[in-house]
Amino acid sequence: MGDGGAEQDEEHSAPQTVRTDGETEEEKDSGTATESEHRSEEGSADQKETNEQKLFKIASELLQTEKAYVARLNLLDQEFCTKLMEEANKGTFPVDVVKNIFSNISSIHTFHSQFLLPDLEKRMGEWASKPRIGDILQKLTPFLKMYAEYVKNFDKAMELLKQWTDRSPQFKSIIQEIQTQEACGSLTLQHHMLEPVQRVPRYEMLLKDYLKKLPEDDPDRRDSEKSLEIIATAATHSNSAIRKSDNLKKLLEIYELLGEEEDIVHPSNEFIKEGHILKLAARNTSAMERYLYLFNNMLLYCVPKFSLGGPKYTVRTRIGVDGMQVLETHNEDYPHTFQVSGKERLLELQASSEQDKTAWVKAFRKTIEIFQQKNESFKNALKDVEEVSKKELGKRAPRWIRDNEVTMCMMCKEPFNALTRRRHHCRACGYVVCYKCSDNKVQLEYDGNKTNKVCKDCFSILKGETVAEGKKKGILEIEAAQFSGSSIMCGFLQYCEKNKPWQKVWCVIPEKESLVLYLYGAPQDVKAQCTIPLLGYSVDDSVRPTDTPASFRLSQSKSVHNFSAETEDLKQRWLKVIRVAVTGEVPECPPTNGTNATEDSSTQEASTDSS
Repeated sequence: MGDGGAEQDEEHSAPQTVRTDGETEEEKDSGTATESEHRSEEGSADQKETNEQKLFKIASELLQTEKAYVARLNLLDQEFCTKLMEEANKGTFPVDVVKNIFSNISSIHTFHSQFLLPDLEKRMGEWASKPRIGDILQKLTPFLKMYAEYVKNFDKAMELLKQWTDRSPQFKSIIQEIQTQEACGSLTLQHHMLEPVQRVPRYEMLLKDYLKKLPEDDPDRRDSEKSLEIIATAATHSNSAIRKSDNLKKLLEIYELLGEEEDIVHPSNEFIKEGHILKLAARNTSAMERYLYLFNNMLLYCVPKFSLGGPKYTVRTRIGVDGMQVLETHNEDYPHTFQVSGKERLLELQASSEQDKTAWVKAFRKTIEIFQQKNESFKNALKDVEEVSKKELGKRAPRWIRDNEVTMCMMCKEPFNALTRRRHHCRACGYVVCYKCSDNKVQLEYDGNKTNKVCKDCFSILKGETVAEGKKKGILEIEAAQFSGSSIMCGFLQYCEKNKPWQKVWCVIPEKESLVLYLYGAPQDVKAQCTIPLLGYSVDDSVRPTDTPASFRLSQSKSVHNFSAETEDLKQRWLKVIRVAVTGEVPECPPTNGTNATEDSSTQEASTDSS
């Protein structure tokens, strides 16, 4: 239809053309417009239907993934956990080991199999009359808070799983037998245990997608938004573990490719880079195919080995990042070469291209830089300890670590006692060590070349011998000083668990692990007595008749930890940090108000060497 002027022109310029069916041209135009509007309405309806189909597709995906997830939970709960518990009840290995590995997986399995999955199945069956999922999720998502306990226990579970697989043949046999089942899909127990860690963020992603497609005025919108708010809160408890899970998954894959022979599955190990490389022989510069795995603390130099099940590798050399150097080299016959040297070995390597070489050199240098920065933080932590450099070792008298600054040998980590394991000082570096770790003697230049007792490390350095690789560090074997120098909060507190007697402990909340409280016997100890993952704990500082002054408690389920500070002010500073950490947020360093949590440690008197 035209504008007014056009209509007037048509009226005065020409008569209407009459069609044989009695319809004028004007009526025809009007009819065409009506059909066009009708088609537009149909197109809009099609668009609406398409949007509804998208919502149905998301809801269907939620149901299908939930079914698969419940099957995974059943495998963990009814197969792995149940069968290991049956064997543990026979006394083969401790029952608590199984409980600590699987945490509250039974409760999680019950919730999903008996509540969430049945409700989703029922709703999808009546989707035509009730096209919504927000009401179901809003009712049940508060129960997702139970994941906090599983997530905070995850690292400990992985450590125990590795430990008892190595220690107990029966434990290992049961796991391997279940892993051969079709339901396992040729995946390890560790892979299956990652699933609960990753599940809550999966809900968050699906619900966000659902809300994008949901009209603003849809009746399900309010419930869906409330559900997303609850899920997002629960997902924050998993965030740190989610970041670790992909790395841990990669570590597991590498562990399997290396024939499950290399001890690399540990939370402190971080995968950096991998790839094929050529190794130039030292004598004739012939190139041999090799494979590299670079981690934050080591390089695994591997050779391919024949396997029907796909690529496998054997580790030829493990080179530590500590002391590692990378140098770009030039070879007319072999382009794109570079050199990696470490304490253990020097490698002349050839990349496939200049771009590949640049990527490797950049990865190595970045890894070395980060490692050195962390190592520097450790050195800065010992502010009051004037360390002797390797060049000056034996030429300059060291500053002795005080006896009361450690409760265990700084080499082997064994606790000291007055009878069988007394304290001795290394005359080269000043560390406090046991008699076994100080059973070496060398001549020291600063002492007129007299023969003195030194620790194993100093003996190896002064004698020019390579230190043999010993037992791998456990999860608690991180020096207190390494954390104290870069911590959010540290200091002495009185500590009591259950009915055990109170004891004075050195407490540290590190910057790099701000959701974990480490408890040491003394500020210079090289191994923690225990750790408390703060996420999900309840904090209570109410005064009870039996409490000591300035006390507070951390509790979760049946676990209760009691603490007491020297002053009310110090207690409030600890609580300010802990109350943030238990929510999953990174706390800030509290103001000192002119005092320092570590003041009492600096007033300790030095005691004489008991050797």
